[in-house]
Amino acid sequence: MTAPRHQTIPAGLTVADTEIDLLVVGSGTGLAAALTAHEQGLSVLVVEKSSTVGGSTARSGGALWLPASPVIAEGGGHDPSSRAETYLRAVVGDSAPEARSAAYLKQLPATVDMLRRTTPMKLFWARDYSDYHPEAAGGSAAGRTCECRPLDTAMLGAYRSALRPGIMEVSIPMPTTGADYRWLNLMIRVPRKGIPTIAKRLAQGVGGLLLGRRYAAGGQALAAGLFAGAIRAGIPIWLDTTLTSLTTEGPRVTGAVVEHRGASYTIAARRGVVLAAGGFDHDMDMRHKFQSESLGTHISLGADSNTGDAIRIGQDVGADIALMDQSWWFPAVAPLPDAAPAVLLAERSLPGSLIVNQHGQRFANESADYMSFGQRILALESAGTPVETMWMVFDQQYRNSYVFAAELFPHMPIPQHWYDAGIAVRSDDFAELAAKMGVPVGDFQSTVTRFNENASAGQDPDFERGRSAYDRYYGDPTITPNPNLRPLVKGPFYAVRMVLSDLGTCGGLRADEHARVLREDGTVIDGLYAIGNTAANAFGHTYPGAGATIAQGLVYGYIAALDAARRQPVRV
Repeated sequence: MTAPRHQTIPAGLTVADTEIDLLVVGSGTGLAAALTAHEQGLSVLVVEKSSTVGGSTARSGGALWLPASPVIAEGGGHDPSSRAETYLRAVVGDSAPEARSAAYLKQLPATVDMLRRTTPMKLFWARDYSDYHPEAAGGSAAGRTCECRPLDTAMLGAYRSALRPGIMEVSIPMPTTGADYRWLNLMIRVPRKGIPTIAKRLAQGVGGLLLGRRYAAGGQALAAGLFAGAIRAGIPIWLDTTLTSLTTEGPRVTGAVVEHRGASYTIAARRGVVLAAGGFDHDMDMRHKFQSESLGTHISLGADSNTGDAIRIGQDVGADIALMDQSWWFPAVAPLPDAAPAVLLAERSLPGSLIVNQHGQRFANESADYMSFGQRILALESAGTPVETMWMVFDQQYRNSYVFAAELFPHMPIPQHWYDAGIAVRSDDFAELAAKMGVPVGDFQSTVTRFNENASAGQDPDFERGRSAYDRYYGDPTITPNPNLRPLVKGPFYAVRMVLSDLGTCGGLRADEHARVLREDGTVIDGLYAIGNTAANAFGHTYPGAGATIAQGLVYGYIAALDAARRQPVRV
């Protein structure tokens, strides 16, 4: 039995004109708002533009940045709220209102408690996954990132097919968490960690199938947990339902008009509307207008239904926008035709590799967190020195040692179709490699010579690669004195073309510490809330640590629903 995608999930409230307390637009982190509203005794409805539940959350790594949370305490960590406050003040600065970070920290423990009550998720602390800026005041090298343990998606029953798929579907079931990924990537170099991790997850995935269980990890586990909670609570979710406008009475938002299969329906929302429909990841006109004309077409890893609808419709009722130049940037392998780009996370930090531009020169710390790396590229563009092309260069020892782009295991050859598509080149010497890359031979050879000399000493005076605890987290601990640096001395040598992708945009409607949408003059649009990537990033220009994007969506979903429950309902 498969889920009836054109009907409500779970069955009960049919797609029609209706009246409820709270309308939630979007089924990713918006489900946190729905679950909270339901606990507060409100009637709630979720509408989802696509034919699946989960949004970009289901496509993500599923990490949650949960500073000063009970999850860290239960894992044996000590992270006082005051230290997290200091860190956010240091890294966010004046790029977002301090009240947004303060509200996030204050309501975070209660949000975790709500998720534990209303969903089957079990969270754990990913110890040692460093903050992205651990050297800043209040930063933590031990990290504040938490994850959901692998979850049996079979609990969704007939609705399992309505869960949005992840970015990559594997042929062998192996539910891998972010904490596992680090050691899987080092399976050859640190087998005492990598091999048991592989065995454990294979046993869970394959063994689970024999018992009728279908374990998932990462964003799939997180989205499935939220979805299961909504099903258990009887919260209706209308799929294939697009927001077309908001209804108002004077200055107050009173509901919305949605379209389902060519027909329009009006939903009256007595307590308000929560916009949780993602960013403008796949609206290239908006991306070129607000961000950069150099961005590739539709190479964002955000859900394909994220086209900025909710942001534009919010503006139609007077909402202000902020941080529209920002995204959760992520460098990736240049995509093959009709394929999504493969993100480069640990790959950039591992020794025996470097990244160069069209001039054959390095331009950044390759091991930096992915958002900072992307911001560096766009800053160079703004300064008039754009990075027009990027190549990741590595040697055979690197290829024999590490997983690459999630699909190439150690010793596996780079597929011929990568060469045929022009996204990979190979040579036994650097001069020929440069010529195949199309970069100046002399400049590239000079770059490699300088890099190798410094790497031999474990130093990077140009970009300080390996100096941060975050850099070292994804390094190779068997390489000393710097786990991120090793000279490239023996061929064959490889270069793989890169692009700047992202996990989604993070600029949007300006919201306050209660998730209420604001006008340009700072006044509140009564009855309208924005969370997740529909709202401007609560942390401004900053990505504090792995999972800050999803975590703020969940926490602000909780905050929005609490505020809506306190409001005087409008008579409709």
